[in-house]
Amino acid sequence: MRTIRRRWAIPALGVLLVGAVLAGVAFGTIGIAPATSVRLMLWKLHLAHRPAGVAESTAVILFQLRLPRVLLAALVGAALAAAGTVFQALFRNPMADPAIIGVSSGAALGAIVVILLGAGEALDAMGVSAAAFVGALLTAFVVYRLARLGPSVQVATLLLSGIAVAAIVSAVISLVMTFSGQNIRSIYFWLLGGLGARGWQSVIAALPFVAVGMALAAASAPDLNLIALGDERAAQLGLPVDRFKVVTLATGSLLTAAAVSVSGLIGFVGLMTPHILRLVVGADHRRLLPASILGGASFMILADLVARTAVRPEEIPVGAVTAVLGGPFFLYLLRRERRAAGARA
Repeated sequence: MRTIRRRWAIPALGVLLVGAVLAGVAFGTIGIAPATSVRLMLWKLHLAHRPAGVAESTAVILFQLRLPRVLLAALVGAALAAAGTVFQALFRNPMADPAIIGVSSGAALGAIVVILLGAGEALDAMGVSAAAFVGALLTAFVVYRLARLGPSVQVATLLLSGIAVAAIVSAVISLVMTFSGQNIRSIYFWLLGGLGARGWQSVIAALPFVAVGMALAAASAPDLNLIALGDERAAQLGLPVDRFKVVTLATGSLLTAAAVSVSGLIGFVGLMTPHILRLVVGADHRRLLPASILGGASFMILADLVARTAVRPEEIPVGAVTAVLGGPFFLYLLRRERRAAGARA
């Protein structure tokens, strides 16, 4: 039964992602039937004739508003889930998440500084993503160095280090916002996490960073299995541990920065998705990573759908939706880790 479940998990997640995309473009102030969406997409790809009887406004809503937002949600969710998977393997800790360990905050600080200095327009969205990557990478290295005690990273030290570094970064962000002038409202909404008012430019800006990050993560999947055995055992099996950790930290930081630079701070996706899917597909990262990517993309699309339809015509920041779901899950994991630590003692 377990073998069958693992075999069909990734195809099932693929079907779920397709369904989430169709739901994401279907629901809104003006409904678009899934069949109409499919016909319009096939027409846009020059695979079919333009569907008869479909208003021009429907095509505009689909291609200019909903489809780029849904695709951006998929990219953000996939990037955060992949980053969470990488960090959890590297730290050998199920509590590792880009937001919890402060990497998301570091990425946000880098992006905000570039935007407020006026360099964002000069460098385009790619420049904002690059600044977010630098901030995320520096934060990841600081947290890792603070959290490491001997050969491993303990839960308590990881959480405390992440919380401390995130608090410092948040204080710096608050200080920067003090001098942001008229930009403070937009920055505040961006920090809450949201995908509103994003278009194809954001998708194009995030796509290369996400693609490179996922390629690096996929290439490291077999080695992530080795590092889970411990540094000493992984080195005995031929893994250059120190170099691998640097590359892995950079990979997780790149994925986090790609997401944060276009969506703001969105937490818990990288915590919940790998942990839940690990129970379904097992701990082998050659299966867990693609499953997390598909699951994270689907989860973010559905969370954004809730964010923009739950209290219409108002819109909830999607970061608030993921926090409502992820906060209790985080507390559950923390309680379970404490019980496990007590049992080991």
